[in-house]
Amino acid sequence: MVALACVWELLSRTGIVNPLFLPAFSVVIADVYHGFVTGYLGQHVMASLGRAVPGLLLALLVGVPLGLALEASRSLKTFIDPVVEVLRNTSALALLPVFTLMLGIGETSKIAMVFYAALWPILLGTMNGLRGVDPLWIKAGRSMGLSGGKLFIKIVIPASLPSIFTGIRLAAAAGLLVLVAAEMVGSRAGLGYVINASQLDFDLPGMYAAILVLSVVGYVTNAALVRVEAHFLQWKTS
Repeated sequence: MVALACVWELLSRTGIVNPLFLPAFSVVIADVYHGFVTGYLGQHVMASLGRAVPGLLLALLVGVPLGLALEASRSLKTFIDPVVEVLRNTSALALLPVFTLMLGIGETSKIAMVFYAALWPILLGTMNGLRGVDPLWIKAGRSMGLSGGKLFIKIVIPASLPSIFTGIRLAAAAGLLVLVAAEMVGSRAGLGYVINASQLDFDLPGMYAAILVLSVVGYVTNAALVRVEAHFLQWKTS
């Protein structure tokens, strides 16, 4: 990361890349600092998180149970799977006008877009996790007297968690991507709005500052999910 920052600084300072279009890293960092000191960037970060977090939580609350239900019931999966395949291959960005027309330009449409984009990675991660459970673990659980719900809770769910958490991490990235696009189109707050407004005003340091903050938010979110995953998967290293 330090090397990348140094390369960025040198490219701008030496004129290899026009500093008008790529401000030096130090200039961008100064803009980030000023944005948080004044509270300008902080309020936009909170606005974006206020949309992303509810959307991701809703996707988690729907995606995991739905994935478990689809894998547990062959008939239900056969009935619903075509609909799932059609919807998950329909880009959330392509549906941006639909969400805006139906739900307006307020918070509801943006949370719904995050939910839609995040739902499919979580759903598929859950389904793949259940399919990937080692049959030997199932047999071992049954030989120890587990059956039905206990077998599902003690063996199947823990064995599926790695795939589920992979889906959650992918969902978080997808949700942020879609949210930024939605904020660029119809919003007066959020990092996507800041990026778009800064570009229109040709405030390129401000634009890169918002992009950098967005990258840090994504990195911290992923790191937090990795820590949570490690906590729930302590049994793998014990």
